[in-house]
This record gives sequence, structure tokens and C-alpha cells, in this order.
Amino acid sequence: MAKSEMKTVQVEDILIANQLLKDVVNHTPLQKNERLSEKYDCNVYIKREDLQYVRSFKLRGAYYKIKRIETEAREQGIVCVSAGNHAQGVAYACAQLKIGGKIFMPQTTPKQKVNQVKMFGKDFVEIILVGDTFDDSSAYAMNCSEQEDRIFIHPFDDKDIIAGQGTVAVEIMNDIEEPIDFVFASIGGGGLMAGVSTYIKNLSPMTKMIGVEPEGASSMKAAIRNGAVTSLDTIDKFVDGAAVKCVGAQTYEICRKYVDDIMSVPEGKVCTSILSLYNEHAIIAEPAGALPIAALDFYKDQIKGKSVVCIISGGNNDIGRMQEIKEKSLLHEGLLYYFIINFPQRAGALRQLLDSVLGPDDDITTFEYTKKHNKENGPGLVGIELKRKEDYAGLLLRMEQNGFPFTEVNKDSTLFELLI
Repeated sequence: MAKSEMKTVQVEDILIANQLLKDVVNHTPLQKNERLSEKYDCNVYIKREDLQYVRSFKLRGAYYKIKRIETEAREQGIVCVSAGNHAQGVAYACAQLKIGGKIFMPQTTPKQKVNQVKMFGKDFVEIILVGDTFDDSSAYAMNCSEQEDRIFIHPFDDKDIIAGQGTVAVEIMNDIEEPIDFVFASIGGGGLMAGVSTYIKNLSPMTKMIGVEPEGASSMKAAIRNGAVTSLDTIDKFVDGAAVKCVGAQTYEICRKYVDDIMSVPEGKVCTSILSLYNEHAIIAEPAGALPIAALDFYKDQIKGKSVVCIISGGNNDIGRMQEIKEKSLLHEGLLYYFIINFPQRAGALRQLLDSVLGPDDDITTFEYTKKHNKENGPGLVGIELKRKEDYAGLLLRMEQNGFPFTEVNKDSTLFELLI
């Protein structure tokens, strides 16, 4: 038997993992969501892994892997790398099994996730913040594993990890009473989708498995397109739980076999979904957890009249990011614009902007201006939030009619990054 065949995850592996984990992890609810069902004219069920003990599905794979090697792990210690959720799962397992571990995390990891790792790991884990991305941190973790002979617990490209994540699908199939037409799940490194698709496709071959990635880190889509694991040159780190430059070799092979489509969703659309889940459904989802919900708009024609399951993979969202999330959502929806406006340096210029340029429902969110007495005109940075995106053309027209020269910052990516 070839080495690659030996590592392939089977349904039996997932069932064995489920048996071991059933008294350890929370059997999270599968809830029919009436609002989403009505919106898309179908039956939408949400698998609430945001309600898992560590608020993420990652506990499943991490605990199962470490339990499988418990004796060796206790002797050698373990090491892992994570943008947050895998780290929490590993930390929880270390504390429960009394195994020492070192956890490497990117310096950009939200503080909320770092604090959670400390809480779950207690005195059994040491946290090392290093590097700007998951891949940067991974290099340090691998070096630590070699230098200290610690066992490396991979966040996704490991047979036991994949089997553990696949237990999400066991619960889904046991809990749902109707055939499933579509399953939407996020893809970072691919562990969740690899495990879930292995189980569901073998039990229900007609179910369409839809993987969802952030547009700025669509590494599985690149791998499928190129026919091989592909490392992206750069990624957008905003959807931190799924911001991976390169998916796993094993997860790629499984997803290539079982996943029917890969959706790339803009980060701004993810933010809109986060706010919608919070405001309309009282669900706190992290960016990676909101990916499947964000993808529904792109599949609204295909899912009409169907049975759909969306896996909300995690709920570890730092409340300190909410202003950024709101801004990204407004920008994506065409409701927030930034301008450099050249104001005439005379009394009443700002009043003219407010009275003659802004619409009755428009709001100024940003205003930065310094008057310089030796010049006739001076530039100011102005952020304007609209009530309706259709009001944008009228806003531009009124600025021109009232003699306010302007530059649209949103349309200049370099200028936008510099100023906003």
C-alpha cells in the first residue's frame, strides 16, 4: 500500500474519533434558522460550533490527536502553531491530560484569542508570539520541535486531526431529519472540510460540499486550480482563522476528491455577515466562522428550495475589532467613502459642504483638516457614510456644482492604505 493511501482518512476513522470524543467535546446544536430560510427560500440549518467548549471546532482534532499519542506526548512534550483556535484546543487538551506544551502564535493574533489560550492551558502551556502570519510562526514552531524533540501537533494536515474535525459531520448526520442538499464550511488549512466531506460524501454522495475561503487567502482554490498544493505569495490576514498561505497536502487531496466547489468571499462581505449574525440572530461569529453564511448570497439561485447546512466554525471574535468590522462592511456595501476635498480657506466653507453637498441622510464619520493662513486652499480628509449606495452619484455631483475639488480615496488603493 502506498504511503499516501495509508494516510487517507476513512469513515471508520471518524467514527472511532467520535466514540472517543463524545464525552469530551460538546455535541453542539444543529439549528434551523427561520430568518435565513425565509431569505433564501430554503431550509437553512446552522451547526453551532461557536458554542463548543473553546468556542471552535478545533478542540475536536486537537484533543483526539493528543489523546492518541498521550504517552509519548507526556514524555516529550508537544508544540503547535496556530492563529488562535487550534491553540485553544491544544491548550485545553494539555491542561486536561496534564501534558506540557509550547504554543506559537502570530504577533497579529487578536488579544482575546491569546488570553483564551492562557485561560485554557493554565500552567501547562507556554505561549510564544512571533511572526506576522501563521506561516511565519510555523517556521519557529517546527524549529522548536526539532531542537527540543517535542511532538508537533499540526493544525490541519494530519490524519488524526482531520478525523477529529470530521466528528462535526457525524453529529450533523445524526441530528438532521431530511436529506442534505448543500453543506457550506470554511476552509483555512482544510482540516474541517476534509473531515466533514469525507464523512458526508460517503454517507450521502448527492450532497454538494461547498468550501468557503476569504478572497485574500484563497489557497485551496489556488491548489485545485493548479492541480497541486500552492503557496500564495501574500495573503490578507483579516480573516485570521482562515488566513493560510498554503493548505495541507492531505487536506488538498481529500478536498480535491470530495469538495464540489470552492467559493472565495470578499472580506467586506464577511464583515457584513458578522454584523447580520449578531444583530439579527444573536450569534457572535468570528470572521472565519461567518464565511459560510457570507457565501449564501453567491449561491442563492442554486439553494432555492433545498436543504442547506452552514457550519459556523468559531465564535472567538475580539470585541475590539468591531469598529474595523463595521467599516469594512460599509466599504464593501458601498455606504462609506473617503475623499480628499480641497477646501477654500474662507469662513463658511465647511458650512457650505454641510448645507449644500451632504444629503439629508448622509453623515460625516471622519474629518481631518488644518487651516494654513498663507494659502487660498487646503486639503481635508473627509469620510462620508451614506444611507443608500444609490446616493453616491448625487453626492459627487453636488461637490462639483459647489466648487469643491476632490479625490476619491476609495479608488486609490495606495492612498487608501496610507490615509485610512
